[in-house]
Amino acid sequence: MLTLGGNLLFNHNRSSLVNEANGTNSYAKNVNLTDGGPNGSPVNFTPAAERSMPAVVHIKTVETFKPRSSYEQRMMYFFGEPQPSVSFGSGVVINKDGYIVTNNHVVQGADGVVEVTTFDNRVLQAKVIATDPSTDLAVVKVESSSNLQPIEFANSDDVKVGQWTLAVGNPLNLASTVTAGIISAKGRDISIIQGQRALESFLQTDAAVNPGNSGGALVDLNGNLIGINTAIASPTGSYAGYAFAVPSNLVKKVVLDLIQFQTVKRGSLGVSIADINEEIAKNEKLDVREGVFVAEVIAGKGAESAGIREGDVITAVEGVQVKNSSELREKIGSRNPGDVVNVSINRNGAARNLRVTLN
Repeated sequence: MLTLGGNLLFNHNRSSLVNEANGTNSYAKNVNLTDGGPNGSPVNFTPAAERSMPAVVHIKTVETFKPRSSYEQRMMYFFGEPQPSVSFGSGVVINKDGYIVTNNHVVQGADGVVEVTTFDNRVLQAKVIATDPSTDLAVVKVESSSNLQPIEFANSDDVKVGQWTLAVGNPLNLASTVTAGIISAKGRDISIIQGQRALESFLQTDAAVNPGNSGGALVDLNGNLIGINTAIASPTGSYAGYAFAVPSNLVKKVVLDLIQFQTVKRGSLGVSIADINEEIAKNEKLDVREGVFVAEVIAGKGAESAGIREGDVITAVEGVQVKNSSELREKIGSRNPGDVVNVSINRNGAARNLRVTLN
């Protein structure tokens, strides 16, 4: 009886599963990844991957040990010169002249020559053109006859939290790898870049990013560049759900300056700022909680001339909302000294629009 009962129960459950697969009396359903469109059509990542992958390269750098003290020189005398340090990362082709953007930390310390492996497995020698440690970006160049396929830039101001994105790179030396996720947040400052001029306003994504992805592409569903993958937040050093990319608008500004001037010319408002917290909002009796608080206006700079005052709250630049200091620094840092920008402020509850000439 036990055998018969178990057999009946097994067959009943098996029959139910078959029926459910056919769509009747369903407890379990097929699950498709959809784009939320009116027809519930599945998301197709293939076009974005096919369009962006040829523009992403593998980068290998070699750093020879350089003694920094007499002690290290003595150690080299007794034990010989240490083996060169080899590191790997990714890069993105930005034009047909052979310029490639990557991270500063990928090529930092490279002994002049960088080895680039293209999507079609050609190995090319590249030269470091210039670096910008304040944004952790760098530009290298291969010969323009290399017939590389550049990526198209998207406007990172249009990126929305929750939209699909792909990370393209070479994680853990696995060439031409694509992972998918969403934009988890914007304007992140994670204090990973050192220095007074450090500029962080990262796009945060949950697309899997690991060591080797640095300098690779973060793209939208059109395969257009929205960011350069730069960092991960992880207790282990490997992917833990949080990755960060430099927004494409800032990337475009920095690489153009590095190519033309070998340095970055960054605009400035001429103010000291702070994020709005509960204490500031209460003490200053602010009518808005989103925006950037102007703590000080520097005499003789663009902000003062335009009429910005201490205690104002900056809410937008060129019509694009800024919610924190990181976003404001990115919007201003993406422009040149001498540029005139429209800055929206809130003063005592009243909205105003001012035109500021950047310093």
